[in-house]
Amino acid sequence: MAKASSGPSAVDAAWLSDHPLPVHGEGTDKNNRGSVLIVGGSRKVAGGLRLTAEAAFRAGAGKVQLATVESAALNLGMAVPEAGVIALSETDEGEIGGPIENRLNEALVKSDCMVLGPAMTDKESAGALIDAVLGAEKVPDRFILDATAIFAARDRQKALTKYSGALIITANEDELAALLDRDVGAEPERAVREVAKRFSAIAMLKRSDTLIASPAGELLRYPGGGVGLATGGSGDVLAGILAALLARGADPLGAAAWSVWLHGEAGRRLSETLGPIGLLARELPALVPGLMRGAS
Repeated sequence: MAKASSGPSAVDAAWLSDHPLPVHGEGTDKNNRGSVLIVGGSRKVAGGLRLTAEAAFRAGAGKVQLATVESAALNLGMAVPEAGVIALSETDEGEIGGPIENRLNEALVKSDCMVLGPAMTDKESAGALIDAVLGAEKVPDRFILDATAIFAARDRQKALTKYSGALIITANEDELAALLDRDVGAEPERAVREVAKRFSAIAMLKRSDTLIASPAGELLRYPGGGVGLATGGSGDVLAGILAALLARGADPLGAAAWSVWLHGEAGRRLSETLGPIGLLARELPALVPGLMRGAS
């Protein structure tokens, strides 16, 4: 086990070879490949969950369910016909609102991994969802906090550390700073390790070179997939890849590293074809199956 004071290990071909993804042989059905529940979206970003869902399927999830605001649910279901869709009550501002409904509770019971936060824009709504999920009768064993849900997690540290499953926080620099109540500054390695320890979570710091820390002090570094990934929806794709790998049974640190590598290498390949900027986030998921095959 790496010591907290040691430098980061590189997420490269050697590391990936030493930490292979789960193998699903012939005869595996969709239930054995894991079920992902993605909760988020808003009237303002009605299509955001499509990116997360498609990425989850491309990374091998057997089943995906999307829970989003009622006004977006029908169109989202038509855009991603492979996924189940749950329409949730929404506020006048177009965010998920009201108590968790029976259908979402049922989805929680049947899911192996949950993602909360993609395409949401309101911290209070995200916070209410965190509270409701943690108070549910059963919570999936793997729980990803993404985007706006990370800002809401700041005031829920105690409750989140009591969560018995694997918690993964996919933060950019602003989101990580909000959890720490200070700027990341010139000490990103220290900052991401501190969040991992505080929340008993796998913590990411997404930037040009992404850092991943475990609560035990392990630290990984991926050098990045290029400036083209700095585009709207890119993080939603990463969350979907991560969720699928967790649902398939990868260990949390390994899933985080693989998801960052797959996302980054997809961006790199697109940039080589299209140019350094101008790629669309929705173009990334289709490259993931080939990257997984080539790296296995």
